[in-house]
Amino acid sequence: MGIRYNNRRVKNNSSELYEDILESRDLKQVDHYRTPTFEQLTLANRYSVQNIHHVWSVGDHYWKLAEQHYANPGLWWLIAWYNQKPTEGHVSIGDSIAIPLPLDRALKLFYR
Repeated sequence: MGIRYNNRRVKNNSSELYEDILESRDLKQVDHYRTPTFEQLTLANRYSVQNIHHVWSVGDHYWKLAEQHYANPGLWWLIAWYNQKPTEGHVSIGDSIAIPLPLDRALKLFYR
């Protein structure tokens, strides 16, 4: 699993409701990761990192931006969180997206 699942609470589900599915997959239980709540960034937090601004255009994806700026497409969620736009469907053509840098400082903001 990606690092975004670190320190996430897990619920083990072995409910009878899922008995047929679990049996067909030869599983005893399914692990569900709880939905996290994320703190809003303060202005002071935003000023603690540098930003590269990117104007959203046709064909853009968070994972492509993460690959370009972090060399890791799996960190797409950091850009989404920082911009408070959880999916690419929340971004319109022409919107300015901030890419927080350096990566280590941006991750510290998330994991504080």
